[in-house]
Amino acid sequence: MQVQASAIDGLLQGAVDGGAVPGVVAVVGDRDGTVYEQGFGRLSVDGEAPAQPDSMMAIMSMTKPIASVAALQLIEQGSLELEQPVADVLPAFAELQVLEGFDGETPRLRAPARQASMRHLLTHTSGLGYAFVNADLLRYYQLTGIDPNVMSRQMLDGVPLIADPGTRWEYGTSTDWLGRVIEAISGQSLAAYCERHIFAPLGMPDATFTPSDAQRARGMALHTRTADGGLAPLPLQAPDEPDFFSGGSGAYATAGDYLRFMRAVLRGGELDGERILAPETVELAFSDQLAGAPLPTILRSQVPELSHDVPALPFRQAWGLGFHLLLEDIPGMRRAGSGDWAGLFNSFFWIDRASGLTGALFTQLVPFFDPQVIQTLLGFESAAYAGRGGG
Repeated sequence: MQVQASAIDGLLQGAVDGGAVPGVVAVVGDRDGTVYEQGFGRLSVDGEAPAQPDSMMAIMSMTKPIASVAALQLIEQGSLELEQPVADVLPAFAELQVLEGFDGETPRLRAPARQASMRHLLTHTSGLGYAFVNADLLRYYQLTGIDPNVMSRQMLDGVPLIADPGTRWEYGTSTDWLGRVIEAISGQSLAAYCERHIFAPLGMPDATFTPSDAQRARGMALHTRTADGGLAPLPLQAPDEPDFFSGGSGAYATAGDYLRFMRAVLRGGELDGERILAPETVELAFSDQLAGAPLPTILRSQVPELSHDVPALPFRQAWGLGFHLLLEDIPGMRRAGSGDWAGLFNSFFWIDRASGLTGALFTQLVPFFDPQVIQTLLGFESAAYAGRGGG
């Protein structure tokens, strides 16, 4: 399959030249291989090193599908069950209360109506939240001294739910708890498990939770949008030893690494003779698993330095096991049944099994859902499909 490479080149170079991004790496693949892979711009607006296909990226919430696949592997093996209570594996989860509000500065807590299951973790219906998109949880963080800008164990240990499990989709730390489940069942760290069962089999040499000095040297710096619309690096350095391996946001990879993961999913769980999931498991992961729990029409940012408001797409959608799903075609772009998600630093991917096309756009910029990046993303996906006559 061909894509209009020159159109994508021009779009991405224009995004760099126009100040939309400091640098960007984009990839497109199909079931047979890589059909586009290119980098533009620089690793930092303060440096000269170019953004290239082997540039390392903090993929943030694009870690979630990887951790979800790891959990699905354990379910396939019979080590876990979808309806199994999380507390069966992690007894501390049973102690989590539901945050109903505040009496002055005292959180008002109650027992949950039911216990969350593994399915709830995989579908973000566990009741767990993120403070940057939930005002009550942000206030809880502020009252208890938790920094909402730094992912740490403090965001998990004893932090309350903000809804009863199964009642609604709520973006949060579900996949971090899922990472803990994977560690408890496998007897390995999440980093070691993913290396052995996903990264190494799929030939993802730079995918890691603990980048080396050499990998960090190839990393794109995190940037922020300045008041005048420009770009400035943020002095943020990932810790050499994180206090836990975050299944929700802890991985690093090159665009090419992530493309191999996406292509394996696109191909029903297999790539180059290595199978990471059975085809029927992939089918399950790409089917609506919400059981009627409603999706929000908008994620309202409570921490504008991290994210803009994120409105829902104007199409029918759902949530599978680790993947956001579109239930209808986007004209000229991805088809119904596609899975996708994004990372906080304005990276995005989609896997379109109907069209046999997958792609991703990587940069390192906050706040999330930057309007200029979104316009670049839409142009990139449209150009990727234009070579085959639309989605």
